[in-house]
Amino acid sequence: MKTSALIAALAADQAPGVSLRSRYFLALGLGLCVSAAAFAAAVGPRPDIARAFGTLRFDWKFVDTLSLAIPTVFLAWRLLRPDAKISAIALLLLAPVALLGGSVAMELMMVPSDLWASKLMGSNSMHCLKVIPLLSIAPLGALIFAMRSGAPANPRLAGAVAGLAAAALAATLYAANCTDDSPLFVAAWYLLATAVVVAAGVALGDRFLRW
Repeated sequence: MKTSALIAALAADQAPGVSLRSRYFLALGLGLCVSAAAFAAAVGPRPDIARAFGTLRFDWKFVDTLSLAIPTVFLAWRLLRPDAKISAIALLLLAPVALLGGSVAMELMMVPSDLWASKLMGSNSMHCLKVIPLLSIAPLGALIFAMRSGAPANPRLAGAVAGLAAAALAATLYAANCTDDSPLFVAAWYLLATAVVVAAGVALGDRFLRW
């Protein structure tokens, strides 16, 4: 099928029932609710979360994760269509890179060099590597399911962006539990956990989003 014909078919398919946009955001919302329920039941917030709120390093973790989650959620939505124009949204991905890179640079300037290694390793690295991918399962599965209703031109790219969005949302939940607030820890272990989810997204996109 030609791309123009496929776009017309997608538009026609949306008219009588639930729109593609509604399917996508409903699936994402359900996946996120499942993930949040799993977080509350199995992990929960850190014991000192009331005292942690308002401290710069703790609050900044949410700035980092949400600055990645918001553009990737909308970028994944755009990639549902084969004629997607993504350049403007893709540019927003520079924001989390700049924010995290800037916070790491500030940490390196403020913390003595003999403490860098301990800040980097933290005390929850293995926990982070397990919890973020596990909390990503429901939103990633929901996004892949919703994206099957569309027609991404590049299934692997669509899967990778879905993985980024799912991991960023999961990392936002996990940040409330994690007692390691150093930007060095976030840059190392949150990103490594995110890479695992992105790899899963690429594989799922290649398997389920081809047309």
